[in-house]
Parts: sequence; structure tokens; C-alpha cells
Amino acid sequence: MVERVCLVVGARPNFVKAYPLLRAFSEEEMEVSLVNTGQHYDAELCEVFFDELRIRDFVREINLKVGSGSHAEQTSRCIIQMERVLQREKPDVTVVIGDVNSTLAGALASIKTGIPVAHVEAGYRSFDLGMPEEVNRILVDHISQLLFSPTESSTMNLMIEGIPEDRIRFSGNVLIDSLVSVCENLGITPKNIDKEDYAVLTIHRPKNVDDPNRLREIVDAAKEIPIRVVFPIHPRTRERCAEFRVDLEGIEVRYPMGYMEFISLLARAKLVLTDSGGIQEEALFLGTPCLTLRENTERIETLISGGNLLVGANRERIIRVVSELLEDEKKYESMLKAEVPDRWDGRASKRIASELGESEMKIQSYNFMKMGIPQYMLVEKRELSKEDEVIAKFSRNRLSIYSFDTALVRRWRAH
Repeated sequence: MVERVCLVVGARPNFVKAYPLLRAFSEEEMEVSLVNTGQHYDAELCEVFFDELRIRDFVREINLKVGSGSHAEQTSRCIIQMERVLQREKPDVTVVIGDVNSTLAGALASIKTGIPVAHVEAGYRSFDLGMPEEVNRILVDHISQLLFSPTESSTMNLMIEGIPEDRIRFSGNVLIDSLVSVCENLGITPKNIDKEDYAVLTIHRPKNVDDPNRLREIVDAAKEIPIRVVFPIHPRTRERCAEFRVDLEGIEVRYPMGYMEFISLLARAKLVLTDSGGIQEEALFLGTPCLTLRENTERIETLISGGNLLVGANRERIIRVVSELLEDEKKYESMLKAEVPDRWDGRASKRIASELGESEMKIQSYNFMKMGIPQYMLVEKRELSKEDEVIAKFSRNRLSIYSFDTALVRRWRAH
């Protein structure tokens, strides 16, 4: 039975998802340590969320304050400090969320300290290894003992990659748990919100903001689309706009908002242009048509449902798609009313807490026989002559013996 949990967060998206998890863990009477790596160290990105969601009311926070740096610098600093925390706290399990560097660092430090890992939001795949987040997702999933998947497609991704089914739990989306709570507080009924005549723009991914050409294409498109644009600007995006001399005149720029304020803005928007994975999901749930400023997405269900379109970062394409959507009432309505995926019902965190509470968490090796992957085991070691080099013929689905210089090795293949 799990009694002591270490929950790792580090970036703005983690804080929103941690909130319902902390409430659920509290209801299960688990003792929780919240480790905030400080990956997002800016008060605009961090403190406003902690204060608004009252996260510290639920739990004791341990802040590592690792700050910024390259991916390697940030991740390595997190691992070093996480190891010390885990050795001191001695949790039964480390719970990591999402795909940021803190997620990877927490998982690596935990497994190397001998503490099992549970990954919330497991199985998302963009199939683009150029995304740092994709690398983090894959690595974390394959060293986790329990994987809580948010969607049917993410569940299938894990199974295709050979992760044993008994480690996978289709729990639903914890982000939606927070969103349900916020909608109740704001008096908002998703899919039934009067839309106002503006679009929301958010961009923060390095591929979009560190490339001056892509950044300029997106901003220029936002100036030219036939609707007012509200741009809650990320601090890093603001820095890049200044560095590359990207003119934001004609766009209504706002500085980072609290979560409730942003959700209120998003819910009433005519549409949203974003490169954020979480906002793709929030927009679908709220009933705000989403145009994603990327060439791929790990949030496949948002595309399948019809509530999201990939438009990339080409100025002409963005303008054309927005114009067509605003002119085509039937298409706009279909995106507005796109179906929400199964188990996006506000109860994912309770499922996760209940599952953890009943689990005997321990680090286990994969059962390769069940996975259909050949397994090799040394059974005898001796010097071999050339005549002995081929000892047995290869035989599919049967026990065979191979020679590797001075060793005899068995091979199994599952039926």
C-alpha cells in the first residue's frame, strides 16, 4: 500500500495538474511531499499559480530553485538535488507529471535511488524527436512502474511500444479535473458559452519563438487575420520579440495571467491560435475552436474530434484558415461542438489516487516473454572449437541454442 508520495512539479503546466492530484491524495490520506524544481522560476509563471490554486494549503513544498539553463544543465541540476530529497523523504513512489525537464529528472533520480515511478499523462507521442518534450516522454514512460494514460490513443502508444499492459492505467486527463473545478467557480458551462469577437494567441515553444522567421510569420499573421487578437505573452516570448525586433503593434498584448483569468478569456474567445498542448485540450473541453501553430501534435484526440486543426507557422496559411473558419458557419459550429474524449470527466485524479493507494509499488523488470521479445540468458560458458560453432539450427517459436565465441546462450521467443 502506498502511504508516502513525492509529487514532482517544475513548470507552469505541472502546477495546474498537481492541484487536483493533491486533493485526491489528501482524500486517500496519503502523506505527500511536493517537490518544485523551480524550472519555471519567474514569479509571473509560478507564484501566481501557487497562490491562486492555493496549492500550499494541501502540502509542504520543497523548492529546489534550479532556474534556467540548457536542457542538460537544467536536467542535471534537478537530478542531483532530487536524489538528495528522495534519500531524505523516502517515499513509496515518486509521481511525475507531463513531459518537461523536471519530469525526466524526477523519474531518473527516483529509479536510480530505488524508488518506483508513476507517470501521469503517459503515452502522448508527437513522433517528432526534435521536440525535447518527446524525448522526455519516451524515456520516462519506459522507466515507470505505473503509467496513467489520459486518452485511448496514448494507451495504445504504450502498448505498441511493448510496455506491459499490467503497468498501464487509462485514467483520463487530470488537466480537465482542474478545468472542471475552475468552470464551476467561474459559473461557466463548457460548450455553452457566448463567444466574443476576439481570438487568443499563445506561443512559447522554442521552435516558434527562437526562430525569428517563424516568430515573425506567426505575429504578422495575427496582425492580418480579420478578428481582434489578445496575446497573453510568455516572458521568454517577450524577450525574443524584443531581441528579433518583432513589432507587436496591432495586437492586444497582455502579460501572463492567473489560471482562472486565462480560462475565462479562452472560454469566451471566438478561437485560439496556440502551440501549447494543454491549451489544445482546454479549448476542446470549453468549446473554443483551436488552430495549432505546429506541424504535429501529441494531442491526437483533439484532431480526431474535429476541435483542432494543425496550421503550422506559415503566415498565408494561418490567415486563410482563420478567414475560412470565420466565414463558414457550419464548419465553425462543428468545431465548437466537437466531442470530448472518454474519461475527460473531472475524475481522473481520483482514479489515480485510488489506484496508487491500492498498489504495492516496487521496481520490477519487464516480463519479456509476455511482450514477445526474445530474451537471452547465459546457461553455460566454455571454449568452443570451430566445429562447435553452430550448435543448433534456428527454429522459430522453439528453444534454440546459439554460440557467442565462448558462451552458450538460450533464446526464447513467445508463442
